Amino acid sequence: MPIRRALFASLTVLALCATAIAQGRHPVSGRQIAGVMGHQGAAWLERPEREKEEAPSKAVAALNIKPGQTVADIGAGSGYYSVLLAGAVGPTGRVFATDIQPEMLALIKKKLDALPIPQIQLVLGTPTESRLADSSVDVALMVDVYHELSEPQVFLRSLKRALKPGGRLVLIEFRKEDRRVPIREEHKMTVSEARKELEAEGYKFQEVIDVLPWQHIIVFSPSGR
Repeated sequence: MPIRRALFASLTVLALCATAIAQGRHPVSGRQIAGVMGHQGAAWLERPEREKEEAPSKAVAALNIKPGQTVADIGAGSGYYSVLLAGAVGPTGRVFATDIQPEMLALIKKKLDALPIPQIQLVLGTPTESRLADSSVDVALMVDVYHELSEPQVFLRSLKRALKPGGRLVLIEFRKEDRRVPIREEHKMTVSEARKELEAEGYKFQEVIDVLPWQHIIVFSPSGR
């Protein structure tokens, strides 16, 4: 089981690189809010095994993003998904790669300097604000990020303003229901937890797309938009 051992070793590094320990419990679901992964753990996001273990390419394909759309990669980290999303939106689209850590954005800038992708724009957010313009985003994607939001209710309100009418908020989260997924419990979510928390903020559940080895793709829309 060399892959599993290597993964657990990587997760130990991630735990050490977290910028905060668990933040408390969500007032709606009671879920333990996880600490934010620090920029020191960014190499884990770029690990060669990621495509095999998580199938990010399949995830992006499942979202059916159209050329010319605007997508926000919320908590973009090293920009792994941002690059894939840039391919999906094409040369006429736009990808906002957002993060609350300037060090993460610096890593993305370094990547873009080596491989220019003009449709990717960097945005420094905060724990409570996406800092995206109102009605500017077709799809907001959070890959293993939502469960780390220290103030999820406030941030969801900010994100709702940024979504266009008919826009989608997509969470990709490790499946807590599946004990075989080798990730710490506070870094997993059930569909039920996600629905309780987002529906409490006025989001409408659309669907679960279960095509990934370890993660749910959970799709919401801002209610009434």
